[in-house]
Amino acid sequence: MNNLIKFTSPIRTSWRPYSTGSDNLTKTARVVIAGAGLLGNSVAYHLTENGWTNVVVLDQNVIGSGTSDFGSGTIGLFKPTPERNIIKESLNLYESLQNAGHQVGLQKCGAINLAQTHDRVIALKRRIAYNLPTGLFCEFIDAEQVKKLHPLVNVDDIQGAVYVPDDCIADPANVLQVLASLAKQSGVKYFEGCEVMQVNTKGGRVYSVETDIGTIQCEYFINCSGMWARELGLKCKTPVSIPAYPAQHFYGFTNNLNLPKNHLLPCLRDYDSHLYARQIEGEMLVGWFENEARPAFDSIKDIPKEWKTHLDQNMTSHCLPLWEKAVDRIPLLGKLDQPKLSNSPDTFTPDGRWIFGETAEVKNYYVACGMNGNPLQGSGGIGKALAEWIVTGTPTIDMMPFNIQRFLQLHNNRQYLQQRIKEVVGRQYAILYPNQSEYTYSRKLRCSPLYSVLEQRGAVFGTKMAYERALYFDTDYIRGKPLPTMPNGSFYKPKFFNFMEKEYIACAQHVGIIDISSFSKIEIRPGVHKEGGRNNVLDYLQKMCANDVDIEISHIVHTGMLNERGGYENDCMLIRQREDHFFMISPSSQQTRIYEWMSRNLPKDASVELNDVTSMYTVLNVVGPKSTQLMSELSNSNVKLQPFTYRKLNVGYASDVLIMTFTHTGMPGYCLFVPSEYALHVYDRLMAVGRDYGVRDVGTLTQRFLRIDKFIPFWGDELTSMTTPFEAGVFYSVRLDISQLKKKENFLGRAALERQKQDGLTKRLVLFHVEDIDIDKDVWPWGGEPIYRNNEFCGTVTSAGYGFASQKLVCLGYISRPLSDDSRILTNEFIMDKSAVYHIDIAGGKFRLTQHIHPKATTNKSMEESDLPKTYRPTVVKFKKQFQV
Repeated sequence: MNNLIKFTSPIRTSWRPYSTGSDNLTKTARVVIAGAGLLGNSVAYHLTENGWTNVVVLDQNVIGSGTSDFGSGTIGLFKPTPERNIIKESLNLYESLQNAGHQVGLQKCGAINLAQTHDRVIALKRRIAYNLPTGLFCEFIDAEQVKKLHPLVNVDDIQGAVYVPDDCIADPANVLQVLASLAKQSGVKYFEGCEVMQVNTKGGRVYSVETDIGTIQCEYFINCSGMWARELGLKCKTPVSIPAYPAQHFYGFTNNLNLPKNHLLPCLRDYDSHLYARQIEGEMLVGWFENEARPAFDSIKDIPKEWKTHLDQNMTSHCLPLWEKAVDRIPLLGKLDQPKLSNSPDTFTPDGRWIFGETAEVKNYYVACGMNGNPLQGSGGIGKALAEWIVTGTPTIDMMPFNIQRFLQLHNNRQYLQQRIKEVVGRQYAILYPNQSEYTYSRKLRCSPLYSVLEQRGAVFGTKMAYERALYFDTDYIRGKPLPTMPNGSFYKPKFFNFMEKEYIACAQHVGIIDISSFSKIEIRPGVHKEGGRNNVLDYLQKMCANDVDIEISHIVHTGMLNERGGYENDCMLIRQREDHFFMISPSSQQTRIYEWMSRNLPKDASVELNDVTSMYTVLNVVGPKSTQLMSELSNSNVKLQPFTYRKLNVGYASDVLIMTFTHTGMPGYCLFVPSEYALHVYDRLMAVGRDYGVRDVGTLTQRFLRIDKFIPFWGDELTSMTTPFEAGVFYSVRLDISQLKKKENFLGRAALERQKQDGLTKRLVLFHVEDIDIDKDVWPWGGEPIYRNNEFCGTVTSAGYGFASQKLVCLGYISRPLSDDSRILTNEFIMDKSAVYHIDIAGGKFRLTQHIHPKATTNKSMEESDLPKTYRPTVVKFKKQFQV
């Protein structure tokens, strides 16, 4: 009963090109890959396809001895676009192998994705909407059609389903062996029974790999070691964080079902029952993505090499309730003997997305792992993408959702991972409501000094880079009662909309206070070997930034840092504090990624250094037309500063508070960078004195809606490594006309931007207002929806929200010319053509859009600072005691 399922049992050939003795181990290689599972062999194969053959693959056991060739063998294309692009590449690879005569078991059988609830129907229809125009045929079908396609399915409780005819199955074990065989034929050397003891570095990059049978000097090291990847990362001379951990993953395999083999049943995914089922030969495999999973090997210090002997043996009692759900869905299973059960752990990541890319800690140390329950599905595409990245030096696809640098070192904590993956497994099949599906486990790691105060004021928190951020404030909360929590999610108007509306009114008419302490903060300053007479810091930043950063001291500039394609690597504010000292503010999710990017581009002479000071400051947005009066009273100073400048002021009794004239919202106000030891005091004074000004706590969801309404593109949504400043419409953040005296001629990405300026844009970010939609009854846009121009697909929504000022649902999205157009160049005239009719598809419902290339949000005159009474005098407040926590 405890045997693992394996679709085939190929006879293992001896893959050792030499004996395992140390005398025969290759002494040098261009690339060393650790792990000979699906991912490792896929990377090795694709490196040879790119002409790199001096590659060595090491495995602590034998090829395919991990868990990557155990599993469902399904290839599902009905995914969010970034994942589907990778999976399509996997399918292309497996098709090419099969067409070349290799037996990889590839068969097209289609798939049925079931919906038991109304919300699941909406979730599936939203996915249909953005998959259809990008080339995947999928259709919503009713229960009767489900029964025709899969006669074994009980459809009594089904509200509908999505049928995807192009979904496939393949044999993971055979795919693995074929890739290894082809890689070996192309010159890749394999060493089994060879354990990596340490990865050595030199000058911040990979230098050599020590194994238990010898040392290999190499240029690149690729960690594809599956559930051992995290531990192997820690064996690097400079430890590398790889946040991935195995969860127990259970399967049941039937006997004596005798299904027809000449016409396979479609794969079945019953998301609401957390199970899937597929036919294998004449039998059926059933597996589960449990709502709350079990971490594997949690009672053992390290992931064991002989992992099969350490698995949970009590599967029958655990799997019985799971099997009963399968019987409910496929009643024929209830007539069989108890299935053969298997436990095949797979590695999951803290956010349920794959991990691949170059690590932040060590150059040329690459990772590919965290397949989240289906190694076959992504391995082919990930291997191709990673090999191209290594060979060309830059990713060939948008890496943001999968880049390992989206994590911090704290995500690599073993206890953190064991707790988090309990829910990550279930989230693979859960309905993830936009902005409303927060994690339960591994919370309260990074907290602002104001966390407890905001909690008692009704804050409902979400997490970003493990940082707790107030999403909105439940002002109905009564202190001493159970703390408010996020209500059940919705694709419609959020249940907390009224709270957000009050927060907006505070920002528009009075003062709103937003804690944005999670933003990353980096000092750029002279290093230990500063060259006399040169401003090395300025030279460095002029090279890194698209805008001119040679600004006056105490001034602020908004700029992007670009790659050679002209795409964004960072979107930031730079504050010049001294002639050779800058302070940088970047999005929260950039803390690891941009520090690494900037570090790798530092001058080799150590004349410039970076200092991450994210945790040193509590950051408060003070937003609204009365913010100037409030800050003037608190500081006894003139705070009517010029736009994009800063001063250091005393606020209350706190010294050296940096007060900056921007708010990340497009609304008037200030951003306060408060030394964290003063945070409670400053917040207390803001709220106490601010009562006379109508002050109110405001959450980051309201801030998000504000910036969408003001047409402010945001990192990760509109600004990515594949989008340029010109495409995003932020022309003001690029200076191509700077004289050589400012040493601006060769900033990274300049050549690409100049070509784009000369050739013209082929895509452009546009703001849309959704027309003829009932915000109280209709499904809202939340991002990812397709945009049509004159009934032709032309783009995709990147982010959406309610515009309180415009009183409309607002979408930002990139559009291009439809494929039917001969020209690819996109002009303002084309976008704004009065004869053009734009629509959006929201879960199958079409709504008209009004297009804009400039922000259209307006504010009532009564809300403008210029219309406030000139004789306004606040009431004096006597402070009796510090704000109570």
